[in-house]
Amino acid sequence: MSLPHAILTALLEKPSSGLELTRRFDRSIGYFWSATHQQIYRELGKLEQAGFIRALPSERPARGQKKEFEVLPAGRAELTQWASREQDPKPIRDALLLRMRAAAVVGREGLEEELRRHLVLHRRQLAEYAEIERRDFGAATADSDRLRRLVLRAGIGLETFWVEWLEEALGEAAGMGSGPGDSPDGSAAAPPGGGG
Repeated sequence: MSLPHAILTALLEKPSSGLELTRRFDRSIGYFWSATHQQIYRELGKLEQAGFIRALPSERPARGQKKEFEVLPAGRAELTQWASREQDPKPIRDALLLRMRAAAVVGREGLEEELRRHLVLHRRQLAEYAEIERRDFGAATADSDRLRRLVLRAGIGLETFWVEWLEEALGEAAGMGSGPGDSPDGSAAAPPGGGG
């Protein structure tokens, strides 16, 4: 996904000012496509220059007043075309997984503490997603709500995976020796993920 398409999606859901849009990113879209406020404002300018969005006319123009943006037909066409294109899954790039691979070689100092910290964060995020689902999708029937709920369910599934995996990783780490590559019986163990 690209930030311009995330912004077009959000503005089609509801015309918004830049400030409102950044708040909506913080509350929803930012869970799966994060962006800083500066990035959002910069993209709004580019989308306006490209003719994909426009600032809605204000009844009382005033200095410093928030501009509210809406999507133009060219922006809707761009989003429609983008949403229908093929896109291959992206490989996982997670620093924690790389750190575990490194720990197999250099030792596990600090690893269990970091795994516990990640577990707390993922449990918290899972609880937040579950609350959003309970609050916002109790009796969702509209097609758009069903699709939005599926996005949320993907987040719930990912957080559930991380919680379960981190619990497993902590259990494994508790049963390991103290040195790099040690197994509990003192023999050398293969690095996680194979030796290659």
